[in-house]
Amino acid sequence: MRREIVSVINKNLGNAITLIDTISEDIYVDGTVGPYYSSIGSHIRHALDFFDCIINGIQSNNIDLTARKRDEVISTNPEAAKSKIYEIQGQLVSFIGVNTDYLLHVTDNLGSGKETIMYTLESVLAQANTHATHHYAIISYMLQTLGVETVIEGFGYNPSTPVPKREGI
Repeated sequence: MRREIVSVINKNLGNAITLIDTISEDIYVDGTVGPYYSSIGSHIRHALDFFDCIINGIQSNNIDLTARKRDEVISTNPEAAKSKIYEIQGQLVSFIGVNTDYLLHVTDNLGSGKETIMYTLESVLAQANTHATHHYAIISYMLQTLGVETVIEGFGYNPSTPVPKREGI
């Protein structure tokens, strides 16, 4: 796997650590923002679940994105979330230089039941990274609703969004 891909993903995961270090535990677990009444911690946990499914399914060539652990400790304990992020980042670093030029079976529910699609490791990790960014955007809305200001460059924005257009999307 290419170092650049791991670096970009690990930087994005590092943004979650920065967020966790910036907000209080009460904000991390607050579930009062509608319409879904989920917490920032549950969004972090959900994003990490996808990376966990990928890492756990590589050896068997059967990555099942519907087989998420949904570890509530990560949803409610910011330090546990940070530990999980560090664990995932370490696993990703261990892939650098490994031949990933082969197809993996990736199962997901696209809306009408489980489907298995062929991916490369790099492509499924890119999907997980974009998925995390999507949840960071939701977290940004939650923070605004809660009146919490954080400044994490690019947090919640797709890197392809032009910087001048990032306000007011």
